[in-house]
Amino acid sequence: MPTDLLDRIETPADLRKLDRAQLAVLADQLRAFVLESVSRTGGHLSSNLGTVELTIALHYVFDTPGDRIVWDVGHQTYPHKILTGRRADMGTLRQQGGISGFPRRSESEYDAFGTAHSSTSISAALGMAVAARIEGVPRKHIAVIGDGAMTAGMAFEALNNGGVLPDVDLLVILNDNDMSISPPVGALNRYLARLMSGKFYAAARNVGKAVLSHVPPVYELARRFEEHAKGMVTPATMFEELGFTYVGPIDGHDLDSLIPTLQNLRKQTGPRFLHVVTRKGQGYKLAEADPVLYHGPGKFDPAVGISQPATPPKQTFTQVFGNWLCDMAAADGRLVGITPAMREGSGLVEFEQRFPARYFDVGIAEQHAVTFAAGLACEGLKPVVAIYSTFLQRGYDQLIHDVALQNLDVTFALDRAGLVGADGATHAGNYDIAFVRCVPNMVVATPSDEAECRLLLSTCYAHPGPATVRYPRGAGRGAAAGRGLETVALGKGVVRRESGRAGEARQSVAILAFGTLAVPALRAAEALDATLVDMRFVKPIDRELILDLASRHAALVTVEEGCVMGGAGSAVCEVLNEAGVTLPVLQLGLPDRFVDHGDQAGLLGALGLDAAGLQASVRQRFPEWVGEATAG
Repeated sequence: MPTDLLDRIETPADLRKLDRAQLAVLADQLRAFVLESVSRTGGHLSSNLGTVELTIALHYVFDTPGDRIVWDVGHQTYPHKILTGRRADMGTLRQQGGISGFPRRSESEYDAFGTAHSSTSISAALGMAVAARIEGVPRKHIAVIGDGAMTAGMAFEALNNGGVLPDVDLLVILNDNDMSISPPVGALNRYLARLMSGKFYAAARNVGKAVLSHVPPVYELARRFEEHAKGMVTPATMFEELGFTYVGPIDGHDLDSLIPTLQNLRKQTGPRFLHVVTRKGQGYKLAEADPVLYHGPGKFDPAVGISQPATPPKQTFTQVFGNWLCDMAAADGRLVGITPAMREGSGLVEFEQRFPARYFDVGIAEQHAVTFAAGLACEGLKPVVAIYSTFLQRGYDQLIHDVALQNLDVTFALDRAGLVGADGATHAGNYDIAFVRCVPNMVVATPSDEAECRLLLSTCYAHPGPATVRYPRGAGRGAAAGRGLETVALGKGVVRRESGRAGEARQSVAILAFGTLAVPALRAAEALDATLVDMRFVKPIDRELILDLASRHAALVTVEEGCVMGGAGSAVCEVLNEAGVTLPVLQLGLPDRFVDHGDQAGLLGALGLDAAGLQASVRQRFPEWVGEATAG
């Protein structure tokens, strides 16, 4: 497809020079560019194909970057990036040293607010609008939020706050892509949207309020009539009650509807709410037919679509969890599965199909998910909350106050623990060991491979109290997980390799590995002739084993794919300090900084957490106590 119009757009200022009639052609070229670009790099596709026209309309109508646009979640901002000077960088998307897959303030002045977790846009845009009011700056503030993100309580907290601030300049745009374009979203609604967003309607509404407010009974009758009249064609009442002027719904792919409506809304002030309906995957039939499959694909041929690899890939930790959940649910009728809007991502598709009465997707509502589980546990059920490590951060108070404080039997399956690769720092589960292990009554398990993951899931599920099992994105070493429901001793580690020099002479090093870094740590231990221990648990930690190792080795090394500060290594040091044992300890893990996006293996290597890096760190710190590998 020709890109003559797209080639002329370096900034939104160039976009605003185009004739209205050219914008539809630009949308076609932009959509084709997004498809071609993502097929080469991987990334989010369906959501970005759905926001092409909306992105064009926003930058055409509003004076960005002076006017602020906050994109919720931000995985739908590739068209925004392309139109704001980053088209040439799209080949580096989500790669180490390249541009982020989400908005980032440090990347562009057009990225008004950094986003990647959901439901933050209205709060941030409202803060910016209040700041503009205080500073006397005449600028517009737009929060673009999806229908999924609108399920979170934080979004409604922001609406509740913004609706009582009539003098702030805030426009909330609900990008509703959970349905196809239905008959009401057509000519009639386009007319109503333009009418309701225009000067005449706004002026008549305000004059009517001023006049009728002196006659309360008549005013109340008029108010109710307006609500019911609008309610017949729009779902306006709820947002109007929150203090927002509601417009829509309108077709989010119709520039002839979007642009006049946005132009009218731009002339207004106060809290406004525009409801647009878009379609995920718009313009690419394969993505339209299966927007979930094309939500975040890897590289693929657009002409062919996503195809299955010739060689079946190794089983992922997420799949191990999904299989275990179904097997345990078949064995125990008390099990209930909960996810905060991550059915596919957390591996609950089969569970929902087999046990629909015991499956609950609570929407993007992590706080509610945790306390909902607590309520179930109070009544004797055994809830399993499948949640990403970074998303549990959003339910931390509930974890402490509603689950741990009451010592309730809730099992948390923490997916995406450690680095996550292309999604970067916003989704990396680097802190769960530190923030969970400090909470009384909690169990923290760190399986080293797929088979261990299943064992520890069963063990933590059998534990009559709160427990977490953390595991990374993707596959491990390929250990067969089986289909059994066996358990292991709670809080006990396993020695995987003994140093040939360990003993009373204390001339060797013991490496204590927590989680999947046990695999490269074993290779390092073999090269160093060191002892290697798979600790399995951070809490309760195997105190007896740690003290035994300390008595037979000259130094200890802790290895974890989590933050060093307050992490598993700190737990080992606490055991030694409590016992009065003085011994050198090298703590290896993630540094005290946010780790950017890139290939998972490459990032671990750059941080010295692959086999070669671990070996080098131990040799540098303890050169006198390491040797060459011994047979066996």
